Amino acid sequence: MKKDKTHIHWYPGHIAKAERKLKEQLSLVDAVIEVVDARLPLSSSYENITRLLGQKPRLILLNKSDLVEKCDLNKWVNILEEDRHSPVMLCDAKNSNNLNVIVNKAVELSEPRIQEIMKKGLLRRPARVMVVGMPNVGKSSIINKLTKSSKTKIGAKAGVTRQQQWVRINPKLDLLDTPGIIPMKQENQEAAMKLAFVNSVSENAYSNEIVARALVDLLSVKYPKNLKEYYGLDDSISVEDIALSRNWIVSGGTPDIERTSAYILRDFREGKIGKFILD
Repeated sequence: MKKDKTHIHWYPGHIAKAERKLKEQLSLVDAVIEVVDARLPLSSSYENITRLLGQKPRLILLNKSDLVEKCDLNKWVNILEEDRHSPVMLCDAKNSNNLNVIVNKAVELSEPRIQEIMKKGLLRRPARVMVVGMPNVGKSSIINKLTKSSKTKIGAKAGVTRQQQWVRINPKLDLLDTPGIIPMKQENQEAAMKLAFVNSVSENAYSNEIVARALVDLLSVKYPKNLKEYYGLDDSISVEDIALSRNWIVSGGTPDIERTSAYILRDFREGKIGKFILD
């Protein structure tokens, strides 16, 4: 059967195993840090995370916050804190200014369980915190900033972290890095498309052209001024218009859609077009 390229498809066999392992490891940790992409505060949050975590204390990090306007982010912090009943903090893996605050909050959330352990006569130990999140939201980059090293495997592609691994942050905190988890099935194609926009889905799961066209359609409605200014467009906004504005032409004088689509996605992911929240 021919694959429908208008849809985002993935068949991640390791995801079910990762989710089972995650649930097994929950008994080992005192609290959880959930990392989400600040550009997609809802779509990049694993829909089953609350069910998986149960009553485990959670800190939500809106990572890549440098790619979003601060005033918009502050609104979402309030929305998420009220909805998820968990503290929410902004984070940028490129900036280390607030990492100590994150560490202190993780230790604070872990303290009730540590106190329970000490009441049983055991010695105080470092807080044990699990880091979870969908692929490419920046989990490993945050851990590497915290440790000031590269003890965890990181990369720009979705799904680089394959195995769970403990990382000592300081004498008060140990972190458990985990592979990125995404749903086994993606029935919400709107959310799936947004994940493709920010590169949280394997490039094998979609067509650059389809995703770039969807992104341009969305931005032309929500942020038309940014698109026009960045690509030097007049009234019409399309992938073809962007190709012509950049003089990306193939033989015959037709727009180079493949090249243009790749550049549009790159420009958006690097924040060059503008700093947007797409949820």
